[in-house]
Amino acid sequence: MKKGKKTRVSKEEEEVLDDGQDHQENLNQSPAHDKSLYEVLGAERTASQQEIKRAYYKLALRLHPDKNPGDEEAKEKFQQLQKVISILGDEEKRALYDQTGCVDDADLAGDVVQNLHEFFRSMYKKVTEADIEEFEANYRGSDSEKKDLIDLYKKCKGNMNRLFCSMLCSDPKLDSHRFKDILDEAITAGELKATKAYQKWGKRVLEAKPPTSPLRKRGKSNRESGTDLYAMISQRRGERKDQFDTMFSSLVSKYGGGNATSSEPTEEEFEAAQKKLESRRTSKKSRRK
Repeated sequence: MKKGKKTRVSKEEEEVLDDGQDHQENLNQSPAHDKSLYEVLGAERTASQQEIKRAYYKLALRLHPDKNPGDEEAKEKFQQLQKVISILGDEEKRALYDQTGCVDDADLAGDVVQNLHEFFRSMYKKVTEADIEEFEANYRGSDSEKKDLIDLYKKCKGNMNRLFCSMLCSDPKLDSHRFKDILDEAITAGELKATKAYQKWGKRVLEAKPPTSPLRKRGKSNRESGTDLYAMISQRRGERKDQFDTMFSSLVSKYGGGNATSSEPTEEEFEAAQKKLESRRTSKKSRRK
C-alpha cells in the first residue's frame, strides 16, 4: 500500500496561515477584554429602564460636582457617565447598541469604557437606596438641580427626551411643567436659546395637565410603607376583636357558656364562634318555618 503524499507548503504560505490563525485568536480573545456599557453601570443586559436609571443614580450621586468640588477627575467621569446613560437610557439607542455593540461617540472608545469600569467597580454597592432618597429630597428644587438642567439643555440642544435620560432624579410626568418654567425663564433672560425641538416639546407640555405637587417625593420609603402596613394590620385586628366580642357576648347572653374574656381571640376561636352563631341563626329560621 502506497503511503499518501505529504502536501508541500511553501514558507510564504506557512506565514500567511500563521498570521490568519493569530488574527482569529485575537478576534476570539478581544471580547473578553472589552467592557460593555452595562458593565460600566454594574447592570445586567436584561435590566429594565428603571433599573438602568437607578444604577446610573448610584454612580452619579458619588460623582456629582456638589459632592466633589474642584475634583476634575470626578467631573470628567461624571460627564462620561452621562454619555453612557444617554445611550442606555434611551430605548432606541439602547436597542441599536444591543444589536451592534457599537457606540457612535469617540469619548466612549473601548479603552475609556474599560477605565470607567475599573473606576466605578468599587462604587457599585456603596450607595444605598436610602442614600438616593436623601439626595433626591435635597436635590429636587435646588439651585444645583437648576444648574444641571441648564447645562444638560445646552448639551442636548433642547432635546428634552435626551435630557430626561441624563437628568438626575427626574420624571417626565412629574417634572415637565416645572422644568419648562425654569428653562423658559433662562430663555427669556437670554441665557439659553429656544430650539425647535424644545418648542415642539413645550407645546405638548402645555396641552397636558400639570401635577398638583411637582416637588413631592415620587414614592414612599420602605420604612413608611412598613409603618402604613403595620397600621392597617393593627386596625383590622382591632375591628376583628370588636366583631368577636360583640358576637361572643351575644352567644353568652342567649345561650350561656361562661364569662367573656377581654383577650384577643385566636383564628380558631374566631372561626368557631362565627360558625356557632351562623348555626344558631339557621336553626332559628328553620323553627320559624
